[in-house]
Amino acid sequence: MKVEEKIERLEPQGTPNNPPNNLKGKLKFVGPGFVVAATGVGAGDFVMASIAGTSFGLTLLWVIVVGAFIKFVLTEGIGRWYLASGKTILEGWHLAGWWATIYFGAYLVLMGLIYGSAITGTCAMIMVAMFPGTSFSLWAISSGIAGFLLVWFGRYQILEGLMKILIGIMFVSIIGSAIIILANAGSVEYGIVPSIPEGSFFKILGILGGVGASITLTSYSYWIYAKGWRNRQWMSIMKLDVSVAYIVTGMFAISVMIIAAELLFGSGVTISGNDGLVGLADAYGERFGNIARWIFLIGVWGAIFTSIVGPWHGMSYLFTDFVRIVKNKGRKAPGKEKPITEKDTAFRFYLFWITFPPMLLLLFKQPVAIVLIYGALGAAFMPILAAVLLFLLNSKQIDKADRNTKVKNTIFGLIILLYLYLGGSELFEMIFG
Repeated sequence: MKVEEKIERLEPQGTPNNPPNNLKGKLKFVGPGFVVAATGVGAGDFVMASIAGTSFGLTLLWVIVVGAFIKFVLTEGIGRWYLASGKTILEGWHLAGWWATIYFGAYLVLMGLIYGSAITGTCAMIMVAMFPGTSFSLWAISSGIAGFLLVWFGRYQILEGLMKILIGIMFVSIIGSAIIILANAGSVEYGIVPSIPEGSFFKILGILGGVGASITLTSYSYWIYAKGWRNRQWMSIMKLDVSVAYIVTGMFAISVMIIAAELLFGSGVTISGNDGLVGLADAYGERFGNIARWIFLIGVWGAIFTSIVGPWHGMSYLFTDFVRIVKNKGRKAPGKEKPITEKDTAFRFYLFWITFPPMLLLLFKQPVAIVLIYGALGAAFMPILAAVLLFLLNSKQIDKADRNTKVKNTIFGLIILLYLYLGGSELFEMIFG
């Protein structure tokens, strides 16, 4: 059955049947990559970049590049699978067996509860920093509701437009702040030659291995469909889309590392956790004034709010597809089956689930058992995603021309080994730490 029978045709007006061949024409269609990349750029990425910059200068800048490359490889694989096979990533995931589908569904449910609380709380922390004395809970709740309303009443085209605006804000504030810092660089001396300094190992793992919100990568196949990309004719545009997106978002993390290195390296000041971003903003404000502090915080807020709106939309689509697969017992659905849409009951149920139940965790301590289960599932998700993609991109489900080359297989193998190690380290720390 064709994918058009499974997902509602959300084709934007003006999408041509034959995509352009020149670079200028292709760049006009760049968009879904920004959505998935911006969705994955959250406080965690900025925190680890700022901690690394504070502790080691720019010697770990190479780790950000490697991390962005890994996300590129995985996202490009998801897009290539969809355009080559006409199947969503979750349909491909199901080919690995019911165990994979059930795991995916369980992870989605727990992810919605814990992530929904964590990301709105982080957004609220930034808002309180901008407006001291205001209510943390009120900002957290209003952030979640804002994401809920934007997704409930909006569609993909609105989501992409909003993401581009937020990325523009981030570009001006975060990258602009880094340029100002470099233009006013002091006498701070720190290493810039790529290396692995003593004591940097766990910082490297933190930059490479954050599992939070990693499931949103799998939303890419739904977003490129909504963009109007239907088959392998769009393959080159998809690759350009993902490349541009991760170059830009990688620049954000690099900029934060530069800011932290210039302001705090060698100062004896240490930062940790999400509150470290506020501390970094305070240090920036002390040097350049309160307006500069505000500009930096607005950029951080933009990064975090993209990590609310994106998952609210993408994960709701994933849950809807999961419900469809379970209802059909893994078989191809009848050709007249109603396609899934943002108006689907399952979509709106999950949108409600990721918004409102997590608010309870803002008022009460998170149940330890749920956190441990979520952590265990999260630590295992990325290696499973990479392994499933490795299987799918070497299968006969797609033409030989679209399958992995030996080089790509090697890269996927290294990614799997990396995430197995990262996941094992996280589980070990949870159990024995």
